Amino acid sequence: MDKTIANFEVDCVVVASAVAGCEQGAGGAGGAGGAGPGGGRPADTIRRVRVKMSSVSAQGVVERASAELSRRITGLGLRGRKRSPGVVERMASALCGPAHAAPRVPRRKRLDTRPLLWPQFILDEKFLEKFFLYFNANERRTLAQVCTKWRDLLYSSPRWWNGLVAVLDCRELRSASGCCMQRFYNSIIRRGIRGVVLVSATDDDINEFIRQFPLSAHHIHAIGLKGCTITDRGLEAILDHLQVLFELELTGCNEITEAGLWACLTPRIVSLTLTDCINIADEAVGAVAQLLPSLYEFSLQAYHVTDAALGYFSPKQSASLSVLRLHSCWELTNHGIVNIVHSLPNLTVLSLSGCSKVTDEGVELVAENLPRLRSLDLSWCPRVTDNALEYIACDLNHLEELTLDRCVHITDIGVGYISTMQSLAALFLRWCSQLRDFGVQHLCGMRSLQLLSLAGCPLLTSGGLSSLIQLRQLRELELTNCPGASPELYDYLHEHLPRCLIIE
Repeated sequence: MDKTIANFEVDCVVVASAVAGCEQGAGGAGGAGGAGPGGGRPADTIRRVRVKMSSVSAQGVVERASAELSRRITGLGLRGRKRSPGVVERMASALCGPAHAAPRVPRRKRLDTRPLLWPQFILDEKFLEKFFLYFNANERRTLAQVCTKWRDLLYSSPRWWNGLVAVLDCRELRSASGCCMQRFYNSIIRRGIRGVVLVSATDDDINEFIRQFPLSAHHIHAIGLKGCTITDRGLEAILDHLQVLFELELTGCNEITEAGLWACLTPRIVSLTLTDCINIADEAVGAVAQLLPSLYEFSLQAYHVTDAALGYFSPKQSASLSVLRLHSCWELTNHGIVNIVHSLPNLTVLSLSGCSKVTDEGVELVAENLPRLRSLDLSWCPRVTDNALEYIACDLNHLEELTLDRCVHITDIGVGYISTMQSLAALFLRWCSQLRDFGVQHLCGMRSLQLLSLAGCPLLTSGGLSSLIQLRQLRELELTNCPGASPELYDYLHEHLPRCLIIE
């Protein structure tokens, strides 16, 4: 024990002497070796430590000496502008490295989680962008009249108006101010509307349209003239003005002649519709065949067109013409069908609706020579029978849509032929008066059928129609004017075909 105390005593004396030297240097008043007024302080310090050691145990000596040294060392420091780091700080620096301030973490901006009020909500652009998607282009016309905010947002993008055409009744425009019409024409540009229909227009209305809407020359792609009294001169003026016109429709324009078509038609037209124009006959079809080499779609409704008109088509159109619709061409016979299949073998859409002189033999020509057909319309062809449906089922393997409305000689046997067509997705049998429940049973095996119309079929019963629930893939079913369709049947169909639109 004494040896331990003696060793510790020596250590303490050394440390105390060092502390005294530090204090002397810091004070600047004491001399070397403890001389002078401040020279007795180190000796006093050493003496005090020794006295305390002699009167306490070894453990107490250690504790008290440590406390005394810590107190004195902590109080030491240089007298200057900047304090030197203390012992504790130096030890911490040696053991842990130099202390650095912790990087300051930027405070996250607090989000405003308060819900929008209804007046704010209905003007929020993010909400409106999704809200407008639930409406079609025609319905958005009304939405644009709610307020200026909705109008400006809808007018800002053409995507809201795809497929919409602007219809102008020229009888009303004659009393409208020029400023009002200018605003309307500007809205057509802003909305990206590329189609215009002029109703009841005269030559003067055409000239006024060109004057007030000069931007239409390079903006309008499609124009329709309905019930107009314009002459060949007015037609020539509008076609010369519209430099990017691709689609032309003439309906009920009885002042336009075949000579006018020869003078006006431009090769850039790819879609042409001529309907109920009394001066349109075979020569008009000749003008179309000669002047429109890039024609893709041609729709014709003319009572005086004969088989000879279809002979004007040549291999020039065979590569481009894909859609041909001949409506109510009463003079067209099977000889005209021969001209069609030889000149236009690449047709994908053919309509012979109302061509009442076409028979089963004409349909056979179509089935054998137009293998690319996707859509065929034989509605209002009273001479078509079950035999024609057999030709269709055997040869038109890619047919997706078939229309047989008012084909009164179609029976369950013919429907049985059709039911073997695996690619058929749309079938229209409106007012087929001989169709019975047995024919409906045939239809239940058509797994690709998505659209079916049995409207006006008088012999169908609720029992036969209820079997349609087997068509799980059906998306639209039309049963209007069916005597066998009862409210109970509709409830039954709605229950088992929840994804099908049932038109009652």
